[in-house]
Amino acid sequence: MRFGKKDILDIKSLEAHEISLILDTAQGMKEISERPVKKVPTLRGKTIVLFFQEPSTRTKLSFDTAAKRLSADSISLSKSSSSIVKGETLIDTAKNLEAMNPDVIVLRHSSSGAPHLIARRVSSSVINAGDGIHAHPSQALLDMMSIREKKGKIKGLNISIIGDIAHSRVARSDITGFSKMGASVSICAPPTMIPMGIENLGCRISPSIETCIEGADVIMMLRIQKERQGNILFPTEREYADLFGLNKARLGLAKKDVVIMHPGPMNRGVEISNDVADSENSIILEQVTNGVALRMALFYLVAGGSRHADSD
Repeated sequence: MRFGKKDILDIKSLEAHEISLILDTAQGMKEISERPVKKVPTLRGKTIVLFFQEPSTRTKLSFDTAAKRLSADSISLSKSSSSIVKGETLIDTAKNLEAMNPDVIVLRHSSSGAPHLIARRVSSSVINAGDGIHAHPSQALLDMMSIREKKGKIKGLNISIIGDIAHSRVARSDITGFSKMGASVSICAPPTMIPMGIENLGCRISPSIETCIEGADVIMMLRIQKERQGNILFPTEREYADLFGLNKARLGLAKKDVVIMHPGPMNRGVEISNDVADSENSIILEQVTNGVALRMALFYLVAGGSRHADSD
């Protein structure tokens, strides 16, 4: 199967068969991270620029680790260390990066659409590592990988997403991806955190957390993104936890083998209790592990020569 995409910008632009190819490739890449020597020469001679204009732990380290395990040269650039602080535009910065002939630019930006803008201006492949509240495709793909690995499938599953939907690029990408792959998606949040028209992405809105998680195969909890909220959208964290937090009692409404997920970072005791986050149902750390393999797959597919040739 051919992978014809130059860039990975969002889940909407990926067809179901392309998502399956990415997940299959990532599953093969995972074995590399389990070896005593966690490195292969697949992308030797390739250069990858990690341009992160927002804080990140998991995503940035995961992309960096993925590049190094494929033997690519990885270069990190932050907003504070770039000429953007001197007044240079994002486009000019990207054009200057391209003049150094990188193969892939991984961009995280606070403005929705920034990676799409850059992808139209540079010949290097661009991978969106999160743009504003718009999209986070690699997170959605690793979430799909984790679910498929645990459940054996995505199609036909009941998936619940609970939390700050309005400010979550992960939620938007997950809803789109899960629906595209045949899952049934329900969401729940305070009314102030449910954006108008979100159901058009392929989900239904539940009136309460209990209704949302009843019979769920997968529960995805999201944190409250205070850094993106102009105004406080709920009275107190304690009240939020009482009404929308996932605890052991509520977990009993879901299926016995329900899978608990969270993209991180977690606000323990707010959207998720300690005993649930650390329970045997939780695959939160497995998501982090799969993130490296998934991002290795993305690098391989856009920069490893498979874009114009049949993959193995």
